[in-house]
This record gives sequence, C-alpha cells and structure tokens, in this order.
Amino acid sequence: MEDIEMYKKMLEIRRFEEKVYDLFTQNLIPGTMHLYIGEEAVAVGVCAALDINDFITSTHRGHGHCIAKGASLKKMMAELFGKRTGYCKGKGGSMHITDKSINMLGANAVVGGAIPIAVGAGLSCKLKYPERVAACFFGDGASNQGTFHEGVNMAAVWDLPVIFVCENNLYAMGTRQSIAMKVHNISERAAGYGVPGVTVDGNDVMEVYGAAKEAVLRARRGEGPTLIECKTYRHKGHSRFDPAKYRPEPEVEEWMAKDPLILFKVKLLDKGVPEEFFQKVEGDVKREIEEAVEFAQNSPLPAPEEALDDVWVVQ
Repeated sequence: MEDIEMYKKMLEIRRFEEKVYDLFTQNLIPGTMHLYIGEEAVAVGVCAALDINDFITSTHRGHGHCIAKGASLKKMMAELFGKRTGYCKGKGGSMHITDKSINMLGANAVVGGAIPIAVGAGLSCKLKYPERVAACFFGDGASNQGTFHEGVNMAAVWDLPVIFVCENNLYAMGTRQSIAMKVHNISERAAGYGVPGVTVDGNDVMEVYGAAKEAVLRARRGEGPTLIECKTYRHKGHSRFDPAKYRPEPEVEEWMAKDPLILFKVKLLDKGVPEEFFQKVEGDVKREIEEAVEFAQNSPLPAPEEALDDVWVVQ
C-alpha cells in the first residue's frame, strides 16, 4: 500500500466514524458506539503490512480495523443500522462485524476475547497456510487479562506467526494505565515470554507500518510472534455515552495536536503531494460514505421469523 493509499484509508475511517457519530445522535443507529477517531494510524499501518490472505481479529472499537483490512463501507453501515444487508444480517451491530472474504475474523465485545482466536488462527497458519500470518488488535486494558498472557505464551512456545498489536490509548475505559500496571511500556511484557516487544508512536502511520512489516516478515520466516505497542489516543470517550471528564484538559489538548491525519498530511505535502490530491480524496470519501448511508437506509430490517437464524446452540 502506497503512502497516498494509506492516507485515503485513514480518511475513510475518520469520516466513517464522524458520520456514524452524527447518525447516532439522531437516534438512527441503535445500541452503543465505540469510536476509533484518533487511532487510525494503527489499523492502517498494520494492515498495510498484511496481505489479503492474512488474518486479523478485532475489538469492541473495531470499525477502523475492518475498513483498514478492506471491509465494505455499505455492509458495515447497514450492520450498524441493524439491517438485513449488514455483515451479520443486522443482528450483531457495531461490535461483531466479520468478513471471511478478507479474513477479518471478527470484532469482539469481550475485552481480550479476540486474542485466543488470533492464536488459533496463527496455529492454522503454521499447520495449513505457512505463508500467512495473523494480527490481533487489543487495548491496553486487555493486556491485563489472562487471555493476553496465555495467548502470547502459547504463541511464543509454538513459534506461531501472530502479531500482537496493543493499541495503548492510555485508558481502559476510565482507568489510566499507570494505575493498573507498573510497567511504563506494555511492550516490556514481551520479554517474559521470550519474544520481541517494541513500542512505537501510534499516531505515526509510517512508524507503525515499519514495525508491523518487520514483525510480519519475521513471522513468515517461522520465527514466531511479536508484540507491538502503539501509543495513541482516542479523541472521544470510551463509548458514545462517556464524556471522558477523567482526562486532564492539558493532556487532551496535547494529544489533539498530534492528530495522525494532520501529521501524515503534512508529511505528504512535504514530499510533494499537491493540495489538489487531498481535496479530491476528501470528495471521493464523502461520496462513498453518503452512498453507504443511503444503502443502509434503503435496506430492509430482518424479519421477526429470522430472529433465531444463524444462532448456534451447544446441546
């Protein structure tokens, strides 16, 4: 993926999330919402280092991961609207989008719940698809879950091709990282499992891409997993209903000044990309988002008799 393609993908995520936020405030989208605004460089940087056949697993804040991997904006929007044409036929909502055609193995509402799934995907890669890797996105709070420690340990012991991507936005809901763990860098935890750990600027898409590319190449060589900690910041609260008053105002201002989209645009301008490019991309993305909204609004709701379709029960 070229630099300008990365910028467009980041812009798609930003404008999609802004539109979703607007629609949600109009009561057009049911449920709740965990927005990815501010963290776009992580998803795009990592997915730019992956192939279409590589796997990813996601989180409750997963719209950015889906878009970065190549998911359909129309199907995503329809799912958020609860429509039958959505990825989960309108039954999963924001936190359960899955697309097997691009090997997006699903967002997960359970904190840390996607980590074992990524390890399982990594095992399938080693046994059946040696040219593939699996990337797992999770937050700083999830790194305190047992699934993280068990998952990284298993991947390390079996040299599985898994890239563990910690999106450290400093807060697990409203709990600051420094309150919940002693280490300053979550990547330090990798040493306890004998795997490489690296901390990068999660607002610099090229720095994220560089670390991810190295980790992917290492995994493809059969050298096992890597833990990448991306330090970033969500611009909104934990969810739609969180005003995020627990964050100091100077801290918020400092991170807002490090907006990943603005920083990357400045870099591209310095490299000679003309302003006209950004204007065109803005128009193209706006049109794509509006088409996705129109598709969702015009799609049918699931029929009542379909309520139990696609539901699996263990007897």
